Amino acid sequence: MTVQSIMFQGTASDAGKSWLAAAVCRILANRGQKVAPFKSQNMALNSFITEKGDEMGRAQVFQAEAAKVKPDVRMNPILLKPSTDKDSQVIVMGKVLKNMDAVSYYQFKRELIPQIMMAYNTLADENDVIVLEGAGSPAEINLNENDIVNMGMARMADAPVILVADIDKGGVFASIYGTIKLMPREDQQRIKGIIINKFRGDKSLLESGNKMIEKLTGIPVIGVLPMSSIDIDEEDSVSLIRKPRQKDTQKDLDVAVIDLDKISNFTDIHSLEIQPDVSVRYVLTAEELGTPDLLIIPGSKNTNADLVALRKNGIAEGILRAHKDGSMIVGICGGYQILGQMLYDPTGIESPIKEQKGLGLLDTETTFNEKKTTTQAVAKRNNYILKGYEIHMGTTKRGLNSTPFSTIQETNGQPENREDGAVSTDGTVIGTYLHGIFDNPYWTRHLLNQLRVAKGMAPLVDTTVSISSYKDQQYEKLAQLFAQNVDMDKFNQILQDSTKE
Repeated sequence: MTVQSIMFQGTASDAGKSWLAAAVCRILANRGQKVAPFKSQNMALNSFITEKGDEMGRAQVFQAEAAKVKPDVRMNPILLKPSTDKDSQVIVMGKVLKNMDAVSYYQFKRELIPQIMMAYNTLADENDVIVLEGAGSPAEINLNENDIVNMGMARMADAPVILVADIDKGGVFASIYGTIKLMPREDQQRIKGIIINKFRGDKSLLESGNKMIEKLTGIPVIGVLPMSSIDIDEEDSVSLIRKPRQKDTQKDLDVAVIDLDKISNFTDIHSLEIQPDVSVRYVLTAEELGTPDLLIIPGSKNTNADLVALRKNGIAEGILRAHKDGSMIVGICGGYQILGQMLYDPTGIESPIKEQKGLGLLDTETTFNEKKTTTQAVAKRNNYILKGYEIHMGTTKRGLNSTPFSTIQETNGQPENREDGAVSTDGTVIGTYLHGIFDNPYWTRHLLNQLRVAKGMAPLVDTTVSISSYKDQQYEKLAQLFAQNVDMDKFNQILQDSTKE
């Protein structure tokens, strides 16, 4: 069986390589080819649970969606989830291996190459094209000796590389030249094209610079992509700096999301951002909080540390004040834990903090333990069927002054019957372990209409927005953007030259 491969690497994080890989996945899928995305090692707090209960990075999930295939943990065999500034949880083939500091992992990671190559090779056996993605920059000269995700992976897969550069950050030609020239000659020769991303203005102004960088590097600039308003899940938390901080006064409902230091799975909020009557803003300070219609405390990779920070910066007090003044509050995963009475971590699973009072808005207590729950789940809330997924290392018990949010009826395709989450007696505070809860359009519209009625507004009808249909439209737009702004003859030739038996 023949297979082709192409790899996108960036001059820096957030250059856009994840999006361009997704664009190519959709273009090739539309041609009728079987395509799989692949990133050997991902560092992110945004993760997803597959149908088999395996945890993987969100970027390869949306790339799989673009490729019209189901997410498979082989697409991201290693996931690093930072717990502190120095330590990360190391997840291999969807399961927690252990926590490691940066130095220990750097010395250890080459031992994971057999598992990386098993994942890559089995995908290659099943697909026509593998679209690979690097991480950060391939020119980290202090780290390249043990690299397994950028040029190290390109060599293992024998894949041609397209270098993606973000012109919006400034210094694009310096970043292109410096990145390439810091590489060994062998790696420089593997780069077959350059794409300049996020350009604003008249492309003709770039022509002379493109010619000069081609002459300096010997590598053609095969495309210049404009800045766009295409709306696709972001994986890197650096993207949060682009999120709105103020309410859109043209929208009826004000939704505030607490921007936690260790925020995870902020993609949970995406479905709210596309609602026609909802303004979503991210809150960094107590002064920004106000009294939103809905206040969301999202997931956290270090709940105890984030709760300490919320008290220190005054946001914890602001949350309590907002609730008293009429805001509905929803906590997801770590946010659910924060809303409870107590958090216990007797063995230091998540942090050195052995116990800590929560915000006290839900009658619950959470104890952290070593067992990590990673499941896709189907739940029932009143008359609504809710689909989502769980990723947490704590167990939460409800007290008498709360009711369950939902009943889990199925996990990873198997029947189950257990309670999830908690709701306060007055119904104004909700906690759940279900990520993706707002991706359930009918329940989400029901909740939003409750908020509208509470403000004296009529509920909206016939406005249910399907996140899957919306995403599919965005993938098509992204594919068109790529095809219209990249020399597709050169791109196709690079892909054709990568063909292997």
